[in-house]
Amino acid sequence: MPEKIPLSQQFRADGDEYGSFAFHPYNVLLILLIFSLCMLFLSLSLAFVYSRVQNQLPPIKLPTLFLFNTLILIASSGTMLWAKRAYLADNTSTYKLALGITLGLSIFFLGMQIMAWNQLFHQKIFINSGNSAGYLYVISGLHFAHVIGGIPFLGYFLWQAYQKMKEPVSVLVYFSDPEKRLKLRLLTIYWHFLDALWVYLVLFFFINYLFR
Repeated sequence: MPEKIPLSQQFRADGDEYGSFAFHPYNVLLILLIFSLCMLFLSLSLAFVYSRVQNQLPPIKLPTLFLFNTLILIASSGTMLWAKRAYLADNTSTYKLALGITLGLSIFFLGMQIMAWNQLFHQKIFINSGNSAGYLYVISGLHFAHVIGGIPFLGYFLWQAYQKMKEPVSVLVYFSDPEKRLKLRLLTIYWHFLDALWVYLVLFFFINYLFR
């Protein structure tokens, strides 16, 4: 008996505009966005180090919740990858579940990050307490904002999955849509990037604290 090929792969053409990562406008936009964010956070990191050295400022010890939030984001990256694999395998129920968990973890991260900032408030560390505190709030706040920016897209994919996966015909249309496959891939890459960026930021502030 011939091996069953998932619908999402049956309709994939190697040379089509959606299968090419290099030339589709959506891909170019994502690459530009990631490059811009890398330059932004690298500039802020270098500015923080320069300010610290020039003014001989003590670094700030990160609350433990920053480390816990790192685990939350890593878990959300794993469930996002799980959702993508379920989509490529035409696994409807797993796809919905994985997307739902990813969305839940992302919202959980936002809530826990607010609590992490609250820990800083209890230590009398505010955004205007000094350059070190200012950079910490600005950098973590920018990352927080970009996670918020990704949540509507996650919610849209989850809503679409429940709206379009009610009967065999709509499932066929959903899984065979090359544009939807491309957008899911781009969202997965963006989510992995945000998670990697957060890991970098936590390590950056942690290393700065060690070499105070």
